[in-house]
Amino acid sequence: MAGSDRPTSRDVARVAGVSQATVSLVLGGKWRGRVSERTALAVRAAAGELDYRPNLAARSLRLGRTRTALLVVPALTHEYFARVYAGAARVADAHGFGVVLYPSPEGVGPARDPFGSARAAIDGVIASSMAADALAGIADGGLPLVMLDSGPGTEGGPPTVDLAVADGIRQVVRHLVGLGHRRITHLAADVDTWTFRVRAQTVREELGGVDGAHLATERCGLDVRSAREAAVRALTASGERPTALLCDGDVLAAGACKAARGLGLRVPDDVSVSGFDDLELATALDPELTSVRLPAEDVGARGMSALLAALDGVPVAPVELPVQLVVRGSTGLPPAP
Repeated sequence: MAGSDRPTSRDVARVAGVSQATVSLVLGGKWRGRVSERTALAVRAAAGELDYRPNLAARSLRLGRTRTALLVVPALTHEYFARVYAGAARVADAHGFGVVLYPSPEGVGPARDPFGSARAAIDGVIASSMAADALAGIADGGLPLVMLDSGPGTEGGPPTVDLAVADGIRQVVRHLVGLGHRRITHLAADVDTWTFRVRAQTVREELGGVDGAHLATERCGLDVRSAREAAVRALTASGERPTALLCDGDVLAAGACKAARGLGLRVPDDVSVSGFDDLELATALDPELTSVRLPAEDVGARGMSALLAALDGVPVAPVELPVQLVVRGSTGLPPAP
């Protein structure tokens, strides 16, 4: 190899003592089950020693791919989706792919169909809270699709990567009931998607089996002001005041805490408040917020891995990632009657 020439896969193969085909398998991420781990390490070491960079443009032409994925999310302003993107981008970068973000123009809810203009420039789509017409557009264009947070798929449908949302809400309800709460108001996101439908259904089912439990529901938008207004309605309604506000997200919980303070109530002495997402916001509140921790980066990473597998024609099983309740100071014993 001349000093001024860029190293090639043949050079990597020579240094590693393997074939060019083996180099392609290892650097293309398709070596597992075909090449030993020791050989893969040798190939990577040789590539690093030579500062070898694959010719992705040539490979894309050969495969007929742009090596670009489209990630469709409801909003870029929400920390959860930023973390989903980070996870997807990390896996994509390791495989020489790029990720293009497409948020909903409204900032919340399903994204509009972006595929008429983008179809020719992308290889596949990872989508959260996708509208039905957008799904039809993908199917018509033949693009591989992976769905996030959208519920278990059907046979023959796109691969799915979901969170154990029902289990997360179940943990919250059982935590509140275990503390002694029986009058609970659910601050429910007024967004018609699978994840919020599951949350509402699980709250009803769990409290339906608890003697003396009384469940009320206040629906609100996914913002602090709407949540504060909903919490004020819940805390000032006629009859006995709820002792706990179970919120569909940390942002809603922040609104609930603000409402309680405005009414002269203390959290958690007078009313307990729980969230969902475990954003940075959860530990910025005072008291810190009891919330359900979601593995957002794992969602993005598993979604991208599923899309890469689909592009290679590999069957992908549905994925459900576990979630964890993190108990902090915003929940406590209900006030004495």
